[in-house]
Amino acid sequence: MSDDKSYCGYIAIVGRPNVGKSTLLNHLIQQKISITSRKPQTTRHNITGVKTVDNVQMIFVDTPGMHKKESNAVNRYMNRAANSATQGVDVVLFVVDRLIWTEEDEMVAQKLKGQHDNVLVVINKADKIEDKSTLIPYIAELNERLQPAAIIPLSALKNLNLDELEKAIRERLPEGEHMFPPDQITDKSSRFLAAELVREKIMRQLGAELPYQVTVDIEEFKEERGIFHISALILVEREGQKRIIIGEGGSRLKSIGQAARVDMEKLFDTKVMLKLWVKVKTGWSDDDRALRNLGYLE
Repeated sequence: MSDDKSYCGYIAIVGRPNVGKSTLLNHLIQQKISITSRKPQTTRHNITGVKTVDNVQMIFVDTPGMHKKESNAVNRYMNRAANSATQGVDVVLFVVDRLIWTEEDEMVAQKLKGQHDNVLVVINKADKIEDKSTLIPYIAELNERLQPAAIIPLSALKNLNLDELEKAIRERLPEGEHMFPPDQITDKSSRFLAAELVREKIMRQLGAELPYQVTVDIEEFKEERGIFHISALILVEREGQKRIIIGEGGSRLKSIGQAARVDMEKLFDTKVMLKLWVKVKTGWSDDDRALRNLGYLE
């Protein structure tokens, strides 16, 4: 890699749900743009994160977790989004969770088989492996099973060994002009990021109580005198879900709004006035037309 040339490439981050793909993206670009929670399938869209360092630009694509169950239209959309992200990229990061290998990991491995020369296997949450002596035989097993370009144990959350991963990525990027300005970190709009932050707070605060049938639509996003005024509509499938989100005397909705506003002010670097509403829209998660209207596009 020469200092007098520029390098640029796309890197897809793939894996089954809940292995830490979004956390990895956020820590690689050192900015929170992809929402996270302990609940599987938190990420529903492909999220692009851009990192430019000197003459190298890395364009990361965080993807929804690939899963076997396609019970409704939104699940099918997520699998299509993840599959499409691996097409035409320069590097694939296949993220696995410690020493745990499941049927869905195997499914992802089969989808990648023969598609890419530059597949890097990322063993995430390696700091949680109690007996480190088990790591070497597991790496040997993955080498035999997947024949990847490299296997890198790390902890995205603890920022452990991310420099080694970044070095491996840089070595595999093609020469080319940068596609984004050096200070741009994502191609997603502020409206999209605001909606995702509200949805994250719902999933974090109500993950055990609320099923997946919840989405957020930004109805108003405007700036007045240096203040962002944002109105967000939370859509649920049933009346009972609406009551859960609102909470007693509106307490839960207020808590969700406060937490989302704090993250929005950090992300947008300005004061935010946030208003939230909750509405029942039965069947939205299995209605292709409704999904298109809500921004779930091919």
